[in-house]
Amino acid sequence: MKNEKTEELTILTKRKSFWVRLREEKYLQIMAIIGVIWMLIFNYAPMYGILIAFKKNYKITTALFSMNFLKSEWAAMGGFQHFINFFKDDEFFNIITNTLGISIIKLFINFPLPIVFALMLNEVRSAKFKKAIQTISYMPHFLSWVVLGGILTTWLGQTGLLNELLINIGAIKEGVPFLAYPKYFWGIVIISDLWKELGWSAIIYLAAISGIDQEMYEAARVDGASRWKQIWSITLPSIAPTVTIMFILAVGGLMNSNFDQIFVLYNPLNAPRSNTIDIYTYTTAMRSMRYSYASAIGLFKSVIAFFMLFVANQITKKLNDTSLF
Repeated sequence: MKNEKTEELTILTKRKSFWVRLREEKYLQIMAIIGVIWMLIFNYAPMYGILIAFKKNYKITTALFSMNFLKSEWAAMGGFQHFINFFKDDEFFNIITNTLGISIIKLFINFPLPIVFALMLNEVRSAKFKKAIQTISYMPHFLSWVVLGGILTTWLGQTGLLNELLINIGAIKEGVPFLAYPKYFWGIVIISDLWKELGWSAIIYLAAISGIDQEMYEAARVDGASRWKQIWSITLPSIAPTVTIMFILAVGGLMNSNFDQIFVLYNPLNAPRSNTIDIYTYTTAMRSMRYSYASAIGLFKSVIAFFMLFVANQITKKLNDTSLF
């Protein structure tokens, strides 16, 4: 009986403390509720539209007048006709190659470089110089790809800044319209993405580094450890969980090739190397008006992305016991 009463008192105390804490944090809770509502409206409610991928030929006008797109006829092959058509599409392998090619190269180059940049900034002793470098490296992030796309189009034009520099140093004799050649496209995308996001991506690693106990560095210096030894033995192991989480998210986003960036740099001449799954989905839906087919492609991409995220999560969980779930 005493044990039961004790458990009841414990439960009542927890409930009371919960409501007391909720009352004390009411303004924070209101802010959180707004975020939850936003997520429900814009992230979860639209998932109802996934059913469009299994419809034969969804039309916006039909749905508007009927107020129910479920009335549309289901696609053949048990609703999977659009998926089968996509796998048989002549552009399928080219689209997947472009998407994964760009994303994997970004993963191997653009993922580790912000970590290296953060480690280098952490070693800078001059506060003014450090702030100046941080400010310069962060600035491109706050410019939209529409603006940067216009800048890059001008710089990479036949009479642009890059051609002027190459001609002046004798590397080339006449200007080259870089965005007109498919072979240059992947390099342009990867370098421009690094230029835009290097400083901003390093912020989270700098925050992780700032949370490391400074006594560990003091003890290492007493033992005669060099800066490189301190980075290798203290800094990197301490930020490893953060790096792991960011790596899992990066792997989960391999099917996303940064639509905004590629869309502003895309043109019919570089299409063989710029036609990614996002671009193909956009052109299919907005230009060809094949909404069901485009929805099927988008759903296929999401399923593959989830599978990649799950696999990366399980691997990192076994390797260093760090995971998202």
